[in-house]
Order: sequence, then C-alpha cells, then structure tokens
Amino acid sequence: MNYMDSIFKQTLRAEMDFQDIKVKELSLRTGISQRTLEGYLGSRASIPPADVAVKIADVLDVSVEYLVTGKNDNKNHHQNENLKNSIRNLSDDKKIMVKDFIEVLKKYDVNVV
Repeated sequence: MNYMDSIFKQTLRAEMDFQDIKVKELSLRTGISQRTLEGYLGSRASIPPADVAVKIADVLDVSVEYLVTGKNDNKNHHQNENLKNSIRNLSDDKKIMVKDFIEVLKKYDVNVV
C-alpha cells in the first residue's frame, strides 16, 4: 500500500466514523458492494477508480480531493475540525442528540455544515 492509498483509507474511515455510517449503509447508499468498500478500508487498501470515489464522496458530502489527500480546501476547515473534535468528545447520548438535531435542521431545509 502506498502513501496515498493509506491516506484514502484513513480519511474514509475517519469520515465514516464521524458520520456514524457503517460499511453496510455506505454500500446501500452508493451501490458499491460491501466487499469492495471493505477492500478500500482493509490492510491492502487502494484508492478506488474515480467514478467510485465520486459516489463515496457524494454520499459522505465531502470532496474527492479530501478523501484522497485528507486535506479540506474549505475556508472553514479549522472551524469544522474544531466542531468535529468537540462532537467526538461528547458522550454517546449527546452524540445521538446532536445527530437528531441535525436531522431536524435538514427537514426544515436549514443549511447544515
């Protein structure tokens, strides 16, 4: 596994963990088999073809560049990272509350980061 493959694997895993998305759910939402996704996350991980990376990025609502490089070109990157770290440090109950709150905001078409 080369360096870029490793970055993709780490970034994909971190984003899935942050969004609390399991491989099965990502598979259903992207149309990519669980086995294929597990291959991108496994010990011999590799960067998927562009069309597959785009599907994954779309579902996770991140850029392909972010998945491949681990770098976010968003101007608010530091704010987003601080928010992610704050949420990671919450208890499981509070994480559920935050997730539920975000779902409510989405229902009312409020733009959520």
